[in-house]
Amino acid sequence: MERSDRQLDQILSASSTASDRLLEAMRYSVFNGGKRFRPVLAYAACQAITGRVESADASAAAVELVHAYSLVHDDLPAMDDDDLRRGQPTCHIKFDEATAILAGDALQTSAFSALLSHPTPEHLPQLLSELTAASGAMGMVAGQMIDLSAVGHALDVNALENMHQHKTGALIRASVRMGAIAGGATAFQLNALTTYAEALGLAFQVQDDILDVEGDISTLGKQTGADAALDKPTYPALLGLGQAKTKARELIDKGLSALDSFGPEADLLRELARYVIQRNH
Repeated sequence: MERSDRQLDQILSASSTASDRLLEAMRYSVFNGGKRFRPVLAYAACQAITGRVESADASAAAVELVHAYSLVHDDLPAMDDDDLRRGQPTCHIKFDEATAILAGDALQTSAFSALLSHPTPEHLPQLLSELTAASGAMGMVAGQMIDLSAVGHALDVNALENMHQHKTGALIRASVRMGAIAGGATAFQLNALTTYAEALGLAFQVQDDILDVEGDISTLGKQTGADAALDKPTYPALLGLGQAKTKARELIDKGLSALDSFGPEADLLRELARYVIQRNH
């Protein structure tokens, strides 16, 4: 997390902008207490391949910048209309809607600038392809659109899974794959880590749905019960709370099994998998 924060600070400190207010909104949105889960995944995947993390610096920063931009836009009144994020006013509440939109735009482009600074250019085309697919109309943005369209409509479990594989899972998958690619993973290693990442991404969302039911605002840093209030389809709503918890555990078991071919160099990935269903925010 500290390494990730240093990379992000360097990128934003070097950002050239004609507007101090824009840069302030960008920094506010990035440095507001996030878990850095996606960059840590990128570092952990790289460590599982090489035993080191430094090759994943650009990838780790890029996925977090995309994640930060997506939260700024998701919180807008036209989307999820949230006032709190990580216990702090959301960007459009702290500043204004126009500034929030522009800050999100700038963070998105900063992500790709970060990748262009990658010290091993032989991996750059593949890394750019991974981030583009995960963050755009084939991934995260499509998932948000499906989510918005699903409000008030009945979805079955397969449709819900498809939505979350795009909205949340795509960037988690990219975080792991980009870290592995930056570390020079073989095809076999990349396939195993992809299986891990896909199970982890879905489990992450199942746990989010559970926390929206069981969590409290002081711990989560955002309103609870929002999904039910908006009539959004969730795993607890479709499966029941007990079965949703079982599904999350089964997904984590699947992800851990995918790491069987790795030794202790993948222990951080194993710990992150367990963390996903133990977390309370």
